[in-house]
Amino acid sequence: MNRLPNDPRLALMLLSSIVEPGDADLEDLIEEHGAVETVRMVWDGTVPDRLRRITCAAVACTHDPAERAAQIASATRECGARFLMPGDPDWPDQLQDLLLVCDADEPHVRPPRGLWVRGEHDLAQLCRRSVAIVGSRAATEYGQHLADDLAADLTESGWTVVSGGAFGIDRAAHLGALARGGSTVSVLASGVELPYPKANRSMFDLIVQRGLLVSEWPPGASAMKHRFLTRNRVIAALTAGTVVIEAAHRSGARNTARHAAELGRVLMFTPGPVTSSQSAGTHQLAREPWEARLVTRAEEIIEDLTGIGGPMASQPPTERRPIDRLTEIEARLVEALPRGYVVEAERLAAAAGVPAETAALTLANLKQSGWVDQIDNRWRLSRGGHH
Repeated sequence: MNRLPNDPRLALMLLSSIVEPGDADLEDLIEEHGAVETVRMVWDGTVPDRLRRITCAAVACTHDPAERAAQIASATRECGARFLMPGDPDWPDQLQDLLLVCDADEPHVRPPRGLWVRGEHDLAQLCRRSVAIVGSRAATEYGQHLADDLAADLTESGWTVVSGGAFGIDRAAHLGALARGGSTVSVLASGVELPYPKANRSMFDLIVQRGLLVSEWPPGASAMKHRFLTRNRVIAALTAGTVVIEAAHRSGARNTARHAAELGRVLMFTPGPVTSSQSAGTHQLAREPWEARLVTRAEEIIEDLTGIGGPMASQPPTERRPIDRLTEIEARLVEALPRGYVVEAERLAAAAGVPAETAALTLANLKQSGWVDQIDNRWRLSRGGHH
């Protein structure tokens, strides 16, 4: 008689070690019977034929499922990771949106059944205001420079940058966020204890300290080609929007872009030279029926993200900066004021896209709260401690 794990968390860990993520047949069983009972059915062979075929080898060589689950839990603890499951306080609820887009043609698009996480941060909190930056592994210097700059500026504005930990654009995006002292999330196609590619080891070590490594596969799982495509749906679902920087025609980044568009997330791309094969797939996004937005600066990305409404875009970052306490119109006026310069009220109103009368009233309030100084009918940023 097989000993079975009696804890749903252990059962989910065990199932994740033998069946690839997002599997529709398995998710249906878990939904109907619960994880513990689903393990029993898998080991009894009372599951649909397709599932029995893909689990029979694991079942045949695992005579003690409870012990195998305990080993996975032990390996998880040893590498400093933890296993999250739906219902946990730090589980990102937006992952459930994948239920809206999965269909019979794509059996591996269901929401994750669990996630291995390395790092001290709260995943749900980090991803509440998050944006994905993805693109080519064989990125040009231009693409890497752009990814680094955008990630750094988004980080300074209180957004978490999410990417896939690969060479090229992913690496530049993660490092750009880390360089500004921000957190970043890397969604992997391998176990969290030996993230792929190994050459990015020092970057991954930094991410563990200041952000999170995330994977649907248990410790010991190696990166495989199909796993990169599977994990792309998680990058798209975790974030309020995805920015594609350099992607060839056949690119994993385009796969992430499609998931983002189907999920109703904001899809954005940066332009490159029309002669560059690395930007061919990126430019093609503009010709797809996905309403992809061309962006060149972090401000444009934030404008597109915060314009979509909804809980992910509108909730403030955990560590609020002074400017985050301002109303939208106040913030627009403050951001339109060039540092060190004095501007007439009418010109400032026009630059901020605010009616002159509204601007006058708002500037008076900002003056009272110490944000701006008035010199005749001209305004400048206060030299006080707000900035």
